[in-house]
Amino acid sequence: MSRHLQITFDAHDPRALSSFWRDVLGYHHPGPPGVDLPEGADPLAAWDEFLARVGVPEDQRNTRSAVEDPEGHGPRLFFQQVPEDKAGKNRVHLDVRAAPGLLGEERMAALEAECERLVALGATRVRRHEPEPPMGLGWIVMTDPEGNEFCLD
Repeated sequence: MSRHLQITFDAHDPRALSSFWRDVLGYHHPGPPGVDLPEGADPLAAWDEFLARVGVPEDQRNTRSAVEDPEGHGPRLFFQQVPEDKAGKNRVHLDVRAAPGLLGEERMAALEAECERLVALGATRVRRHEPEPPMGLGWIVMTDPEGNEFCLD
């Protein structure tokens, strides 16, 4: 039997980091349990209302956040607040598949376009790796707003 996968991020600001990854991946914030959100409703506002209603103090309402694939295929991303800073390079990172099936200059142009979009969302470009056939197709290393490394692949 297979298992579902959730990827957990430690974060200073779970809401902001989850919003960044929501926009990167085309995910959405799920609504609170037992709350039916009308079309176009803001799920983060619904969470604020829900947490207030169940008595969570305001200073504890940004300790967790999550985003999910609206089609239900990709892993859920969970963000938990931690006090410490990121200390070193990630041992596991995400690869955002922005150019599957593309090769050479066409691939690198697609990666550059996606890199530009993600920088506008708050990512930082770290370095570009040129294609080195047959094994290296080329990729761009980036960091999210809290310094977590990921690759555009």
